Amino acid sequence: MNQNNLNLNIILPTYNEEKNVEFLIPQIFDLLSRKKYENYEVTVVDDNSSDATSDIVKKMIKNESNLFLVERKERNSLPLSIFDGIKHTSKENVLWLDSDGSMGIEAIEKLIENFKENKDTVFVGSRFVDEGGYKGQSSADSEESKFSVAQISNSEDSLIAIYLSLIFNKILEKVLNVGVKDLTSGFIVGNKSYFSEDMFRNFVYGEYFIKVIVDLYVQDVEIKEIGYFCKPRMYGFSKTSNNLFRLISLSKPYILSAISLRKDVREHLRQRR
Repeated sequence: MNQNNLNLNIILPTYNEEKNVEFLIPQIFDLLSRKKYENYEVTVVDDNSSDATSDIVKKMIKNESNLFLVERKERNSLPLSIFDGIKHTSKENVLWLDSDGSMGIEAIEKLIENFKENKDTVFVGSRFVDEGGYKGQSSADSEESKFSVAQISNSEDSLIAIYLSLIFNKILEKVLNVGVKDLTSGFIVGNKSYFSEDMFRNFVYGEYFIKVIVDLYVQDVEIKEIGYFCKPRMYGFSKTSNNLFRLISLSKPYILSAISLRKDVREHLRQRR
């Protein structure tokens, strides 16, 4: 079997990411070409951006036959943008990630390299396991919770958001106890058949990922976390707020989703006894 035959669609959900797609998409295609991967495509799902994101991608499509654009006109939705990308592709496997440059090309390569060795497993890019790190750290090996404030200050990311992400994920991990530490990752690769519309419907933003992980867990799909160094956003503005009270408010759907899904985890454990 040719391990370089990925049969993979890389999904980039975008909303006002015109500057980021200009550097991220060429980097992805350079990686795929350099590693001599075969049978792949990249799908940008633009969530009705008000900037030139779609126009830039359309220009790139003229030179990249494996690049596709899906333009959403419905209500803005990160989860449904991702699912539209899944529906769009004929490839057997899908990988999706943020389009802001926080998941660097070396992290994408690391996830793909692990996946091509075992395509029955779902691999999650994780900031909270060995070889993982947080936005603004000077290196992936830095002590936990030691951040470079200057690096964050020079980016569009929020130091408050980073600390809260760490705290929220520890809470979510304790609530669900499904063996996954980064329950808000949004950086994942696996067989398309594992991902159903129910995982994405009725969610507002990143809390959909909790549903994805729980559903995979109750299906007894093997999930492995792969540490990666999450970089500061390159261009544009974060979709989350830098205001503490606003961030806490935005966290409520995540906590509520985890509490709601805990019953599925418990029922699964009961049936396995």
